[in-house]
Amino acid sequence: MKLIVGLGNPGDEYAKTRHNAGFWVVDEIARSLDGGWKNEKARHALTSKVSFQEQDVLLAKPQMFMNESGQAVAALMSFYKIKPADVLIVQDDMDIETGKFKFHLGGRAAGHHGIESIQELLPGMELNRLRVGIGRPDPPQRDGADWVLSKADQSLIDFARQTVSQAALDWCVKL
Repeated sequence: MKLIVGLGNPGDEYAKTRHNAGFWVVDEIARSLDGGWKNEKARHALTSKVSFQEQDVLLAKPQMFMNESGQAVAALMSFYKIKPADVLIVQDDMDIETGKFKFHLGGRAAGHHGIESIQELLPGMELNRLRVGIGRPDPPQRDGADWVLSKADQSLIDFARQTVSQAALDWCVKL
């Protein structure tokens, strides 16, 4: 089984903010594969079990704020006995141009509090990451939090749903 965790913040007020790019991706995968969401309170996440090209995939949206995402990832991996190599974390990334994405193995959090939380609770785990470009504000702001928590253009949401969600599914069957 593969685990794809979309990072984001729970709640309607955050639904269309750039920081929720991970949620957009897993929401689209669940929608396209007819997966329903289940609240797994003990694992601090909404989950959806789907199948893609004969590969079982567990989708997850942590239901705590970004800086506590590691609790959900650790709980899901432990409960479902998922190996680190079978986990993909989908995150927003200000260092990647809007409309682009990159796969990345390991590395530092670079100020992303969701990744920091995961690395803190799962030390030494080389994270498979799918980084969704949200770009930087123009003109640059001193505090990136204002940017990531501001509303995204619909074109970015559509890009995450259409292009990045397919890339995440491809990852599941090509490894």
